[in-house]
Amino acid sequence: MQDFFKNNRKKVISSLKEDKAIILLFAGKAQHKTCDQFFPFEPNRNFYYMTGIDKPHLIYMGIKNGENIEETLFIERYDELKAKWEGKTIREDEAKNISGIENIKYIDEFYASLSNLMFRNSIETAYLDLENRYLDKNRRAFKEAEILKENYPYVNIKNIYNELGYYRLFKEPQEIENMKKAIAITKKGIENIWKNTKPNIMEYELEACFDYEIKRNGSKDVAFNTILASGSNATVLHYVDNNDKINDGELILIDLGATYGYYNADISRTFPANGKFSQRQKQLYNIVLEGQRKVIEAIKPELPFKRLNEILIEHYEEELKKIGLIKDKSEISKYYYHGVSHYLGLDTHDVSRDLGTDNGLKPGMVITVEPGLYIAEEGIGIRIEDDILVTETGYENLSKDIIKTVEDIEDFFKNR
Repeated sequence: MQDFFKNNRKKVISSLKEDKAIILLFAGKAQHKTCDQFFPFEPNRNFYYMTGIDKPHLIYMGIKNGENIEETLFIERYDELKAKWEGKTIREDEAKNISGIENIKYIDEFYASLSNLMFRNSIETAYLDLENRYLDKNRRAFKEAEILKENYPYVNIKNIYNELGYYRLFKEPQEIENMKKAIAITKKGIENIWKNTKPNIMEYELEACFDYEIKRNGSKDVAFNTILASGSNATVLHYVDNNDKINDGELILIDLGATYGYYNADISRTFPANGKFSQRQKQLYNIVLEGQRKVIEAIKPELPFKRLNEILIEHYEEELKKIGLIKDKSEISKYYYHGVSHYLGLDTHDVSRDLGTDNGLKPGMVITVEPGLYIAEEGIGIRIEDDILVTETGYENLSKDIIKTVEDIEDFFKNR
Protein backbone atom coordinates (compact mmCIF):
# COMPACT_ATOMS: atom_id res chain seq x y z
CA MET A 1 0.00 0.00 0.00
CA GLN A 2 3.01 2.34 0.29
CA ASP A 3 2.76 3.25 -3.39
CA PHE A 4 -0.93 4.03 -2.92
CA PHE A 5 -0.24 6.60 -0.19
CA LYS A 6 2.70 8.08 -2.11
CA ASN A 7 0.48 8.48 -5.16
CA ASN A 8 -2.25 10.11 -3.08
CA ARG A 9 0.19 12.75 -1.88
CA LYS A 10 1.52 13.32 -5.36
CA LYS A 11 -1.98 13.82 -6.80
CA VAL A 12 -3.06 16.23 -4.08
CA ILE A 13 0.11 18.30 -3.87
CA SER A 14 0.57 18.53 -7.64
CA SER A 15 -3.00 19.78 -8.01
CA LEU A 16 -2.39 22.85 -5.86
CA LYS A 17 -2.34 26.02 -7.93
CA GLU A 18 0.07 27.85 -5.66
CA ASP A 19 3.80 27.25 -5.54
CA LYS A 20 5.70 28.17 -2.39
CA ALA A 21 3.05 26.34 -0.38
CA ILE A 22 3.06 24.22 2.76
CA ILE A 23 0.56 21.52 3.75
CA LEU A 24 0.06 20.55 7.38
CA LEU A 25 -2.08 17.56 8.36
CA PHE A 26 -2.61 16.19 11.86
CA ALA A 27 -3.44 12.63 12.88
CA GLY A 28 -5.47 13.79 15.86
CA LYS A 29 -5.73 12.24 19.30
CA ALA A 30 -8.14 10.15 21.33
CA GLN A 31 -10.98 12.26 22.66
CA HIS A 32 -11.53 12.47 26.41
CA LYS A 33 -14.52 10.44 27.59
CA THR A 34 -14.71 10.79 31.38
CA CYS A 35 -12.31 10.85 34.34
CA ASP A 36 -9.24 8.95 33.11
CA GLN A 37 -11.05 7.27 30.21
CA PHE A 38 -10.71 8.14 26.53
CA PHE A 39 -12.66 7.11 23.47
CA PRO A 40 -10.77 4.72 21.14
CA PHE A 41 -8.42 6.61 18.85
CA GLU A 42 -9.45 7.02 15.22
CA PRO A 43 -7.04 8.72 12.81
CA ASN A 44 -8.16 11.78 10.92
CA ARG A 45 -9.20 10.20 7.64
CA ASN A 46 -7.48 12.79 5.46
CA PHE A 47 -4.24 12.29 7.37
CA TYR A 48 -4.62 8.53 6.91
CA TYR A 49 -5.39 8.93 3.20
CA MET A 50 -2.11 10.80 2.75
CA THR A 51 0.14 8.68 5.01
CA GLY A 52 -1.40 5.28 5.79
CA ILE A 53 -0.50 5.68 9.46
CA ASP A 54 -3.09 5.34 12.22
CA LYS A 55 -1.17 6.50 15.28
CA PRO A 56 -2.12 9.58 17.35
CA HIS A 57 -0.36 12.96 17.52
CA LEU A 58 1.62 12.58 14.27
CA ILE A 59 2.07 15.49 11.85
CA TYR A 60 2.54 15.48 8.09
CA MET A 61 4.29 18.42 6.47
CA GLY A 62 4.53 18.82 2.71
CA ILE A 63 6.33 21.66 0.91
CA LYS A 64 5.62 22.52 -2.72
CA ASN A 65 8.23 24.87 -4.19
CA GLY A 66 7.84 24.94 -7.95
CA GLU A 67 8.27 21.38 -9.19
CA ASN A 68 10.04 20.36 -6.00
CA ILE A 69 8.12 18.53 -3.26
CA GLU A 70 9.66 18.06 0.17
CA GLU A 71 7.96 15.92 2.81
CA THR A 72 8.46 15.36 6.53
CA LEU A 73 6.62 13.14 8.97
CA PHE A 74 6.83 14.00 12.66
CA ILE A 75 6.46 11.08 15.08
CA GLU A 76 6.61 10.68 18.86
CA ARG A 77 9.88 9.91 20.59
CA TYR A 78 10.08 6.58 22.36
CA ASP A 79 9.02 6.86 25.98
CA GLU A 80 9.85 3.77 28.03
CA LEU A 81 7.32 4.46 30.79
CA LYS A 82 4.55 5.31 28.33
CA ALA A 83 5.34 2.13 26.41
CA LYS A 84 4.70 0.06 29.54
CA TRP A 85 1.25 1.58 29.93
CA GLU A 86 0.06 2.18 26.36
CA GLY A 87 2.42 0.27 24.09
CA LYS A 88 5.25 1.38 21.86
CA THR A 89 4.98 4.36 19.55
CA ILE A 90 5.63 3.91 15.86
CA ARG A 91 9.32 3.57 15.01
CA GLU A 92 11.12 5.56 12.33
CA ASP A 93 11.59 2.54 10.04
CA GLU A 94 7.92 1.55 10.41
CA ALA A 95 6.78 5.06 9.52
CA LYS A 96 9.00 5.05 6.41
CA ASN A 97 7.81 1.60 5.29
CA ILE A 98 4.14 2.43 5.62
CA SER A 99 4.09 5.97 4.24
CA GLY A 100 7.05 6.08 1.89
CA ILE A 101 8.17 9.32 3.54
CA GLU A 102 11.93 9.24 4.01
CA ASN A 103 12.39 12.34 6.16
CA ILE A 104 11.23 11.41 9.67
CA LYS A 105 11.58 13.80 12.59
CA TYR A 106 10.17 14.04 16.08
CA ILE A 107 7.17 16.07 17.19
CA ASP A 108 9.26 18.19 19.56
CA GLU A 109 11.19 19.37 16.48
CA PHE A 110 8.07 20.48 14.64
CA TYR A 111 8.04 24.23 15.31
CA ALA A 112 11.77 24.67 14.68
CA SER A 113 11.45 22.74 11.41
CA LEU A 114 8.37 24.71 10.43
CA SER A 115 10.12 28.04 10.98
CA ASN A 116 13.16 26.95 9.00
CA LEU A 117 11.14 25.64 6.06
CA MET A 118 8.80 28.64 5.97
CA PHE A 119 11.71 31.04 5.52
CA ARG A 120 13.92 28.80 3.39
CA ASN A 121 11.12 28.20 0.87
CA SER A 122 9.59 31.69 1.09
CA ILE A 123 6.21 30.12 1.81
CA GLU A 124 3.26 32.24 0.74
CA THR A 125 0.35 29.81 1.26
CA ALA A 126 -0.39 27.35 4.07
CA TYR A 127 -2.93 24.57 3.56
CA LEU A 128 -4.63 22.91 6.52
CA ASP A 129 -7.57 20.54 6.84
CA LEU A 130 -10.18 22.88 8.31
CA GLU A 131 -13.15 20.82 7.08
CA ASN A 132 -16.22 22.66 5.85
CA ARG A 133 -19.07 21.20 7.87
CA TYR A 134 -18.22 20.63 11.54
CA LEU A 135 -16.08 23.58 12.55
CA ASP A 136 -14.58 22.34 15.81
CA LYS A 137 -12.27 25.17 16.80
CA ASN A 138 -10.60 22.90 19.38
CA ARG A 139 -9.09 20.73 16.67
CA ARG A 140 -5.34 20.97 16.19
CA ALA A 141 -5.65 22.30 12.63
CA PHE A 142 -7.64 25.35 13.76
CA LYS A 143 -5.19 26.09 16.55
CA GLU A 144 -2.24 25.81 14.17
CA ALA A 145 -3.98 28.12 11.70
CA GLU A 146 -4.13 30.77 14.44
CA ILE A 147 -0.44 30.25 15.25
CA LEU A 148 0.47 30.65 11.58
CA LYS A 149 -1.57 33.85 11.32
CA GLU A 150 0.18 35.27 14.35
CA ASN A 151 3.74 34.29 13.44
CA TYR A 152 3.55 34.57 9.66
CA PRO A 153 0.94 37.28 8.91
CA TYR A 154 2.02 37.48 5.28
CA VAL A 155 1.04 33.84 4.66
CA ASN A 156 -2.36 33.08 3.13
CA ILE A 157 -4.23 30.34 5.02
CA LYS A 158 -6.29 27.97 2.85
CA ASN A 159 -8.47 24.93 3.49
CA ILE A 160 -7.30 21.77 1.73
CA TYR A 161 -10.38 19.77 2.76
CA ASN A 162 -12.12 20.19 -0.60
CA GLU A 163 -9.09 19.08 -2.61
CA LEU A 164 -8.72 15.98 -0.45
CA GLY A 165 -12.44 15.32 -0.70
CA TYR A 166 -12.31 15.47 -4.47
CA TYR A 167 -9.58 12.83 -4.80
CA ARG A 168 -11.15 10.61 -2.16
CA LEU A 169 -14.27 10.40 -4.36
CA PHE A 170 -12.40 8.28 -6.90
CA LYS A 171 -11.52 4.88 -5.46
CA GLU A 172 -8.33 3.10 -6.52
CA PRO A 173 -8.31 -0.74 -6.82
CA GLN A 174 -6.77 -1.13 -3.32
CA GLU A 175 -9.59 0.92 -1.82
CA ILE A 176 -12.27 -1.07 -3.64
CA GLU A 177 -10.73 -4.33 -2.39
CA ASN A 178 -10.85 -3.08 1.19
CA MET A 179 -14.49 -2.09 0.73
CA LYS A 180 -15.30 -5.51 -0.73
CA LYS A 181 -13.71 -7.14 2.32
CA ALA A 182 -15.72 -4.88 4.63
CA ILE A 183 -18.90 -5.85 2.78
CA ALA A 184 -18.06 -9.57 2.88
CA ILE A 185 -17.54 -9.35 6.64
CA THR A 186 -20.80 -7.41 6.97
CA LYS A 187 -22.57 -10.22 5.12
CA LYS A 188 -21.34 -12.71 7.72
CA GLY A 189 -22.55 -10.42 10.49
CA ILE A 190 -26.01 -10.05 8.93
CA GLU A 191 -26.34 -13.80 8.48
CA ASN A 192 -25.42 -14.31 12.13
CA ILE A 193 -28.22 -11.89 13.05
CA TRP A 194 -30.66 -13.88 10.92
CA LYS A 195 -29.56 -17.19 12.44
CA ASN A 196 -30.40 -15.86 15.89
CA THR A 197 -33.55 -13.86 15.15
CA LYS A 198 -36.75 -14.91 16.91
CA PRO A 199 -39.72 -13.17 18.51
CA ASN A 200 -39.26 -11.78 22.03
CA ILE A 201 -35.49 -11.40 21.72
CA MET A 202 -34.02 -7.99 22.53
CA GLU A 203 -32.71 -5.71 19.82
CA TYR A 204 -29.35 -5.44 21.56
CA GLU A 205 -28.98 -9.21 21.55
CA LEU A 206 -29.05 -9.22 17.76
CA GLU A 207 -26.70 -6.25 17.67
CA ALA A 208 -24.28 -8.32 19.76
CA CYS A 209 -24.54 -11.14 17.21
CA PHE A 210 -23.36 -8.72 14.52
CA ASP A 211 -20.54 -7.28 16.64
CA TYR A 212 -19.23 -10.72 17.54
CA GLU A 213 -19.25 -12.03 13.99
CA ILE A 214 -17.55 -9.08 12.31
CA LYS A 215 -14.77 -8.88 14.89
CA ARG A 216 -14.31 -12.64 14.63
CA ASN A 217 -13.78 -12.16 10.91
CA GLY A 218 -11.21 -9.38 11.06
CA SER A 219 -13.12 -6.11 11.31
CA LYS A 220 -11.66 -3.77 13.88
CA ASP A 221 -14.96 -2.08 14.58
CA VAL A 222 -18.36 -1.14 13.21
CA ALA A 223 -18.38 1.50 10.48
CA PHE A 224 -20.99 3.50 12.43
CA ASN A 225 -23.40 2.99 15.31
CA THR A 226 -25.57 0.02 14.39
CA ILE A 227 -29.26 0.64 13.78
CA LEU A 228 -31.28 -2.42 14.79
CA ALA A 229 -34.88 -1.27 14.91
CA SER A 230 -38.00 -3.38 15.30
CA GLY A 231 -41.58 -2.32 14.67
CA SER A 232 -42.23 1.40 14.97
CA ASN A 233 -38.60 2.03 15.97
CA ALA A 234 -37.75 1.48 12.31
CA THR A 235 -39.59 4.67 11.36
CA VAL A 236 -36.87 6.66 13.18
CA LEU A 237 -34.03 7.06 10.69
CA HIS A 238 -31.15 7.11 13.17
CA TYR A 239 -32.57 4.93 15.93
CA VAL A 240 -29.57 3.53 17.83
CA ASP A 241 -30.96 2.75 21.29
CA ASN A 242 -31.46 -0.90 20.27
CA ASN A 243 -33.05 -1.72 23.62
CA ASP A 244 -36.62 -2.85 22.85
CA LYS A 245 -38.09 -6.33 22.78
CA ILE A 246 -38.80 -7.63 19.28
CA ASN A 247 -42.40 -8.76 18.95
CA ASP A 248 -43.82 -11.54 16.83
CA GLY A 249 -45.08 -10.23 13.49
CA GLU A 250 -42.87 -7.14 13.45
CA LEU A 251 -40.36 -6.20 10.78
CA ILE A 252 -36.77 -5.55 11.82
CA LEU A 253 -34.71 -2.91 10.01
CA ILE A 254 -30.93 -3.14 10.25
CA ASP A 255 -28.56 -0.47 8.97
CA LEU A 256 -24.99 -1.42 9.73
CA GLY A 257 -21.53 -2.09 8.39
CA ALA A 258 -18.13 -3.48 9.17
CA THR A 259 -14.91 -1.64 8.47
CA TYR A 260 -11.72 -3.04 6.96
CA GLY A 261 -8.51 -1.05 6.64
CA TYR A 262 -10.63 1.99 7.65
CA TYR A 263 -12.85 1.52 4.58
CA ASN A 264 -16.53 1.05 5.33
CA ALA A 265 -19.52 -1.00 4.32
CA ASP A 266 -23.02 0.45 4.72
CA ILE A 267 -25.82 -2.07 4.28
CA SER A 268 -29.52 -2.05 5.17
CA ARG A 269 -31.86 -5.00 5.19
CA THR A 270 -35.40 -5.44 6.49
CA PHE A 271 -36.83 -8.82 7.53
CA PRO A 272 -39.63 -10.34 9.63
CA ALA A 273 -39.00 -11.32 13.25
CA ASN A 274 -40.75 -14.65 12.71
CA GLY A 275 -39.21 -15.34 9.31
CA LYS A 276 -42.39 -14.79 7.31
CA PHE A 277 -43.58 -11.53 5.70
CA SER A 278 -47.26 -10.69 6.04
CA GLN A 279 -49.09 -9.77 2.84
CA ARG A 280 -48.96 -6.06 3.74
CA GLN A 281 -45.30 -6.22 4.67
CA LYS A 282 -44.51 -8.02 1.42
CA GLN A 283 -46.48 -5.48 -0.61
CA LEU A 284 -44.60 -2.51 0.84
CA TYR A 285 -41.24 -4.28 0.84
CA ASN A 286 -41.47 -5.14 -2.85
CA ILE A 287 -42.29 -1.53 -3.71
CA VAL A 288 -39.08 -0.45 -1.98
CA LEU A 289 -37.08 -3.26 -3.56
CA GLU A 290 -38.35 -2.41 -7.05
CA GLY A 291 -37.51 1.24 -6.48
CA GLN A 292 -33.99 0.27 -5.50
CA ARG A 293 -33.66 -1.86 -8.63
CA LYS A 294 -34.69 1.04 -10.85
CA VAL A 295 -32.22 3.41 -9.22
CA ILE A 296 -29.32 0.96 -9.35
CA GLU A 297 -29.92 0.04 -12.98
CA ALA A 298 -29.88 3.72 -13.94
CA ILE A 299 -26.37 4.25 -12.57
CA LYS A 300 -23.77 5.11 -15.19
CA PRO A 301 -21.08 7.73 -15.79
CA GLU A 302 -22.35 11.31 -16.19
CA LEU A 303 -25.77 10.58 -14.67
CA PRO A 304 -26.49 13.56 -12.38
CA PHE A 305 -26.35 12.52 -8.74
CA LYS A 306 -29.66 14.22 -8.01
CA ARG A 307 -31.32 12.14 -10.73
CA LEU A 308 -31.03 9.03 -8.51
CA ASN A 309 -33.52 10.39 -5.99
CA GLU A 310 -35.79 11.69 -8.74
CA ILE A 311 -36.06 8.17 -10.17
CA LEU A 312 -37.15 6.83 -6.79
CA ILE A 313 -39.68 9.61 -6.26
CA GLU A 314 -41.20 8.92 -9.68
CA HIS A 315 -41.49 5.23 -8.77
CA TYR A 316 -43.09 5.99 -5.40
CA GLU A 317 -45.56 8.43 -6.95
CA GLU A 318 -46.85 5.69 -9.22
CA GLU A 319 -46.77 2.74 -6.84
CA LEU A 320 -47.97 4.40 -3.64
CA LYS A 321 -50.97 5.81 -5.50
CA LYS A 322 -51.85 2.29 -6.67
CA ILE A 323 -52.07 0.98 -3.12
CA GLY A 324 -53.89 4.06 -1.84
CA LEU A 325 -51.18 5.26 0.50
CA ILE A 326 -50.95 8.68 -1.20
CA LYS A 327 -53.12 10.77 -3.48
CA ASP A 328 -50.40 12.94 -5.02
CA LYS A 329 -46.66 13.46 -5.10
CA SER A 330 -46.66 16.01 -2.28
CA GLU A 331 -47.56 13.27 0.23
CA ILE A 332 -44.49 11.13 -0.47
CA SER A 333 -42.38 13.09 2.01
CA LYS A 334 -44.63 11.83 4.81
CA TYR A 335 -43.36 8.31 4.20
CA TYR A 336 -39.93 8.88 2.63
CA TYR A 337 -37.82 11.69 4.08
CA HIS A 338 -34.17 11.19 3.18
CA GLY A 339 -32.00 10.99 0.07
CA VAL A 340 -31.50 7.71 -1.74
CA SER A 341 -27.70 7.90 -1.99
CA HIS A 342 -24.51 9.16 -0.42
CA TYR A 343 -20.83 8.61 -1.12
CA LEU A 344 -19.00 5.84 0.74
CA GLY A 345 -15.35 5.24 1.56
CA LEU A 346 -13.05 6.06 4.46
CA ASP A 347 -16.07 7.76 6.03
CA THR A 348 -19.52 6.20 5.91
CA HIS A 349 -20.98 9.49 4.69
CA ASP A 350 -17.86 10.13 2.70
CA VAL A 351 -16.48 13.54 1.89
CA SER A 352 -17.82 14.65 -1.45
CA ARG A 353 -17.50 18.43 -1.78
CA ASP A 354 -21.10 18.09 -2.95
CA LEU A 355 -19.82 16.85 -6.31
CA GLY A 356 -22.46 14.90 -8.12
CA THR A 357 -25.32 17.13 -7.00
CA ASP A 358 -25.02 19.15 -10.18
CA ASN A 359 -22.34 17.09 -11.88
CA GLY A 360 -22.45 13.59 -13.30
CA LEU A 361 -21.30 10.41 -11.61
CA LYS A 362 -17.78 9.28 -12.53
CA PRO A 363 -16.08 5.88 -12.69
CA GLY A 364 -14.44 4.99 -9.40
CA MET A 365 -17.09 6.60 -7.20
CA VAL A 366 -18.79 4.35 -4.65
CA ILE A 367 -22.29 5.31 -3.58
CA THR A 368 -25.08 3.75 -1.57
CA VAL A 369 -28.57 3.17 -2.89
CA GLU A 370 -30.98 3.06 0.06
CA PRO A 371 -34.67 3.66 -0.63
CA GLY A 372 -36.99 3.51 2.36
CA LEU A 373 -40.62 3.70 3.39
CA TYR A 374 -41.66 4.63 6.93
CA ILE A 375 -45.31 4.28 7.85
CA ALA A 376 -45.60 5.32 11.47
CA GLU A 377 -49.34 4.61 11.72
CA GLU A 378 -48.69 0.96 10.82
CA GLY A 379 -45.48 0.59 12.81
CA ILE A 380 -43.59 -0.34 9.64
CA GLY A 381 -40.18 0.92 8.57
CA ILE A 382 -38.41 -0.55 5.54
CA ARG A 383 -34.99 0.30 4.10
CA ILE A 384 -32.90 -1.70 1.63
CA GLU A 385 -29.35 -0.52 0.98
CA ASP A 386 -26.50 -1.69 -1.21
CA ASP A 387 -23.06 -0.31 -2.02
CA ILE A 388 -22.52 0.46 -5.69
CA LEU A 389 -19.33 1.16 -7.65
CA VAL A 390 -19.68 3.37 -10.71
CA THR A 391 -17.77 1.74 -13.60
CA GLU A 392 -16.78 2.84 -17.10
CA THR A 393 -19.85 1.14 -18.57
CA GLY A 394 -22.36 1.35 -15.73
CA TYR A 395 -22.12 -0.06 -12.24
CA GLU A 396 -21.07 -2.98 -10.05
CA ASN A 397 -23.14 -3.91 -7.02
CA LEU A 398 -20.44 -4.64 -4.45
CA SER A 399 -22.98 -6.11 -2.02
CA LYS A 400 -24.97 -8.23 -4.48
CA ASP A 401 -24.23 -11.40 -2.50
CA ILE A 402 -26.24 -10.21 0.50
CA ILE A 403 -29.72 -11.59 -0.22
CA LYS A 404 -32.70 -9.25 -0.20
CA THR A 405 -35.74 -10.67 -2.01
CA VAL A 406 -38.73 -11.78 0.04
CA GLU A 407 -38.31 -15.34 -1.22
CA ASP A 408 -34.58 -15.55 -0.44
CA ILE A 409 -34.99 -14.10 3.04
CA GLU A 410 -37.85 -16.45 3.90
CA ASP A 411 -35.88 -19.42 2.56
CA PHE A 412 -32.89 -18.43 4.70
CA PHE A 413 -35.07 -18.40 7.81
CA LYS A 414 -36.69 -21.69 6.88
CA ASN A 415 -33.37 -23.49 6.32
CA ARG A 416 -31.13 -21.89 8.97
